[in-house]
Amino acid sequence: MKTKKFMALAMLCLITGNTYGQEAKDADGRRMQWVQLLDKVVRPVFTNMAADQLRKNMPKEISPVSDNPDARIKAQYLEALGRAFSGIAPWLNGEGGPAAEIKLRNQYRTLVIASIRNATDSTKNDYVLWKGAQPLVDASFFALGLVRAPWIWEHLGSKTQQDVVTCLRQTRSTVPGYNNWILFSGMIEAFFLRYGYEYNPLTIEYGVRTFMYQWYAGDGLFSDGQHFHNDYYNSYVIQPYLKEILDIAGQKNGRYKQEREQLSKINDRYSEIQERTINADGSFPAYGRSIVYRSGAFHHLANMAYKAQLPASLAPAQVREALFAVLQKTLAPSATYDQNGWMVIGLNGKQPGLADTYNNQGSLYLCTEALLPLGLAPDAPFWKDAPLPWSSKAIWNGEDFHGDHAMDLK
Repeated sequence: MKTKKFMALAMLCLITGNTYGQEAKDADGRRMQWVQLLDKVVRPVFTNMAADQLRKNMPKEISPVSDNPDARIKAQYLEALGRAFSGIAPWLNGEGGPAAEIKLRNQYRTLVIASIRNATDSTKNDYVLWKGAQPLVDASFFALGLVRAPWIWEHLGSKTQQDVVTCLRQTRSTVPGYNNWILFSGMIEAFFLRYGYEYNPLTIEYGVRTFMYQWYAGDGLFSDGQHFHNDYYNSYVIQPYLKEILDIAGQKNGRYKQEREQLSKINDRYSEIQERTINADGSFPAYGRSIVYRSGAFHHLANMAYKAQLPASLAPAQVREALFAVLQKTLAPSATYDQNGWMVIGLNGKQPGLADTYNNQGSLYLCTEALLPLGLAPDAPFWKDAPLPWSSKAIWNGEDFHGDHAMDLK
């Protein structure tokens, strides 16, 4: 298959003398290892959609316990686009890096713009489904990607920009569930606010007030609705979304100063919890739903690193090493992909039994959220600082280390 051959050639061109299991000797080498993984994961999505062939070539692998196979397959194309784009958007928006990275970024900018044009133009084969429950979820990830990558938005062209707006407005007909889904609607309205379109402030207000004043559970964690769930949804959605929505509202109209200050403390504490969750070998507890999102479980920690807003207790290089250990564990093994480079359902290879009723092939690309720090400049401390062990690695190697304590909001 051409996609497979092209991916193999691209990987060969990017080799810098490091393999996934080796420690990079310098900052550029460390960064290129992340870039190589990004390319490995998302290339099938964007090469096919840019060619208007995603619907034709993407496998239709769904959960063995799927609640609605036909509907899940129809939704998977927006899932793949929205989730993959959201995770690589900061990198697409950035500049600099080694020559191989710059060349690859320019290629992906072209591929992503073409993909968005095809996904939002109703005359194209790869025009995706925008109406319905699942499309609301992934339209919000798509909107988040556009917020994170102004360069992409500005280079879409006026027709595609209007097509995007038309498609995103279709999601307003879907009433979100009374849980993290209210933030999906909120993110789409925040996109409209960010780029100067008519937006619904009540949708944003509802999400912010419900989470900040009703659903904070304590010690850096929100409940997902009226009841607390011990899963990774504080990271998959809740805290990164709340942070982005509040930041946009604050920048555009000065709203939510108190809520932003409170959320900052919550974000800091949850970052500490997330970092402690990463085991010495890069594995992490496989509890809760949506575990097949693999490294996407650390969306929040990666987002805090990308924004250079990690708490003082976490050194950027420490978090870099921890996140890379997760990336190696979940995205580097060949068993993560089929023979044509598409991701398969699982956490450690092909494990369809781990899937939930709503999972399909497109769902898996939320894993790219762990790659957000590629949006940092190559000379940022995250990349330049010498490697440091993360908490579990230091502790279980017998090193003395500081303790961990709960946080109470004052």
